[in-house]
Amino acid sequence: MLRLRRPRSPVTLLRRCLAAALAVGALVLALRPPAAPAAVPPPGTPVVTAAADLAAGTVLTTADLVSTELPVAAAPAGAAVDPAALTGRVLAAPVRAGEPVTDVRLVGPGLTELLPTGQVAAPVRLSDLAVAGLATAGDRVDVLATAPGAVRAEVVARAALVLAAPRAATEDVAAPADAGLLVLAVDEATAAALAAAATTATLTLSLPAGPGPP
Repeated sequence: MLRLRRPRSPVTLLRRCLAAALAVGALVLALRPPAAPAAVPPPGTPVVTAAADLAAGTVLTTADLVSTELPVAAAPAGAAVDPAALTGRVLAAPVRAGEPVTDVRLVGPGLTELLPTGQVAAPVRLSDLAVAGLATAGDRVDVLATAPGAVRAEVVARAALVLAAPRAATEDVAAPADAGLLVLAVDEATAAALAAAATTATLTLSLPAGPGPP
């Protein structure tokens, strides 16, 4: 005798389908690799940077400087952390906008820390302020001395590196007290010759031509 199976309840069938779907979802979640932890930014440190392009000889003000946070590994040695500490200091070399202001960019002790062995920082005061204004930090210059009554000048220093050249006077800014004073990197013998020449002779500069094309 043929017996017919009773059809399953739709509710039971729906429950079994939901249970199967949940089991598959749980399995997928269990097999999925764990998510990588969120990257943690490296610790930062405040560094004083230039707010705009600044020329050599600039007397720094709070408007010229801004405090920027950099990764510790990216902060250069000798960088300042407080803009107020640099107010009134003089730049010995140009600084680009956003560049950290370090001690070697300033007129002062930090400027001489990177001098090669055997070289010293020698101050040279020129009588012609216009000539002094031609030199900027980083230039190579010859220093010439003209003794009283001499018909020609003698070269006292050749290709000396200019460490600092204070800002020249303009229509809006009077000549600073150190106008005409350059700081040069020279050997000790040349520094002595410059000091001796400054007592009796008139000092001036010439800017040697750069290397020509190969």
